[in-house]
This record gives sequence, structure tokens and C-alpha cells, in this order.
Amino acid sequence: MIGAALALSAGASVAAPQSGQKGQKGQTPSVDISQNPTFGSARLSSGFTPDPYRVDIYSGGPVDATTVANGCVGMVAAAPDFELSYSAGSLPLIFGVTSDNDTTLVINGPNGRWYCDDDSGDGTNPLMSIPDPQSGVYDVFVGAFGGNGGSAQLYITELSGNAGGGGGDRSNYAGAVDPFEAANYGTVTLSAGFTPDPQRISMRAGGSIDAQNIASHCRGFVTRAPDVELSYSAGSLPLILSVESTSDTTLVVNSPDGLWYCDDDSGNSGSNPSLRIENPASGTYDIWVGTYSSGMSQPARLDISELYSN
Repeated sequence: MIGAALALSAGASVAAPQSGQKGQKGQTPSVDISQNPTFGSARLSSGFTPDPYRVDIYSGGPVDATTVANGCVGMVAAAPDFELSYSAGSLPLIFGVTSDNDTTLVINGPNGRWYCDDDSGDGTNPLMSIPDPQSGVYDVFVGAFGGNGGSAQLYITELSGNAGGGGGDRSNYAGAVDPFEAANYGTVTLSAGFTPDPQRISMRAGGSIDAQNIASHCRGFVTRAPDVELSYSAGSLPLILSVESTSDTTLVVNSPDGLWYCDDDSGNSGSNPSLRIENPASGTYDIWVGTYSSGMSQPARLDISELYSN
């Protein structure tokens, strides 16, 4: 595959309209951004939650993206797949795709320019970061490289930076782990006041992905898929996640509001993690249990509690 050119920022490119293109609706030679988006639209303002915002789509179409603007690749639909009306703030605007197929991104921004990317995300999927986005309409096309369209998810996020021990700092997880994959050890559904407390799940900790790829303050090595998915109805109690193991383990948690929580050695044993979320939100918590050293898979137990930690 060929990557996008004319680097805008890490993982993005921008091309000025070609001859006959003024970047306005209905004036492109091969796609028509005046058509209704196939998979819907959204209005988001900077700081939106949950982050990332996700849309199920089907990639590909009959139009060769190389005819849209220089640096674009893949086959796209004539109509936009998705339309984002965005009110910008101080954060970057990031578009990405997850799919088992080889996908690309082609986006028409409020300034009439075309933004394109091929393989800057995970594997053969695109990832595009616009560091100083404008407010306005973004028409998004998800392309199929080689014309092989398939099921995909478009995600929109503003989050890039650090996540640290219980501080709730946020991070873009693209290219590292995927909270939307099926959990290795299943889903647990709990409501505030659940019994027995703690709920205990036996597993093997560790994986091949460096948790620092998620955020610089995360530690350990985890799998791409979450180990446990917790569907939680919150009350007035805290949510406490702890690990018990004879090995040195870590925790990485993605919460319903898009926050990332990471911990290394806050548990009672000195080499195992514990996270306490004082005012938890209701929703899905994706939980990874890592090993501090790479190349290890070690027995461990995840404890979910509202009363105490290990």
C-alpha cells in the first residue's frame, strides 16, 4: 500500500482542491458532499463525551479516491459515509477507523480542503489528527483499499496525552488496544450494592502490547482485547479494582466517560495494582490486567469491589 502524502501532522495529510474543485458542496468531480450521509450525522462540541464517538459503517464504494484530491487512496462511496458538525475548542480532532479490512480515510473539512490517510492507524487502518481544527462540517468517507469493502467502525476523538495512576487523565488508544473487541474473560454485569463483594475473576495477566502505547504513565504489557468487560450501574459507593498475583502486575481501565485509569503498585502486596474510582459513572468499564515485564503470561485474579481493595 502507499501512504498518504503532504503531512499535516502525525498520521494525516491534506490536499488542496484539484482543478475544478473549490471544496464546496456539490462541486467535486467524483464525490458529492451535498448528498445525505449514508450512516448518519452528529453534532459534537469540543470536550464531548463519551470520547471516542463511534459509528458502525461499511467501507468502500465505486469512486476512486485518487480522483478526489492528490494523496487520497482507496475506493469510496459517492455520498459521505458520515457528516460531523463540530464546534472546535483547544483540542485536536482525530478520526480513525477499526476494521478487519484494509481501509482509508477521505475527509472534506469546513475550509474546503481534503484530508486523507491510509495506514497511520492500527495495522492497515487509517488515523488522522487535525491539530487546530476549524468549527464547521466535516464530510467523512471511509474507503476500501483495493476495493474490498467491509464492516468497519469510524471513531472520532479529541483525546491525546497522558493517563496516570487513578488521576483519570485521558488518552487516545488508537493503534494499541481496542476496547471494542470481545473481552478475553467475558462480561460481568453488576449494580451498586452487589453481592458477593468482591466479585473475583481468575485469568492470566499479560500480553504483547506495551501499555505506554496507550499513555506514557501506564505500565506493563497487555493484550489487544480487554481481559474483562464490566457493565456497571453506579450508586453512591466507589468502584475499586484490584489484582492479586504472585507476579508483578498492572491495571489499565477505560471507563464509560472515555477516561483512562492506570496503576502499577498501589495494592497491598507491593507489586500488584489497585484503582479506586470515587464517583464512578454507570456504563461499560474495559479492564486490562498486565504484567510489568514483557513476554510473560502469569496467573492472576481481578477483584471488583465497592468496599475494600487488596
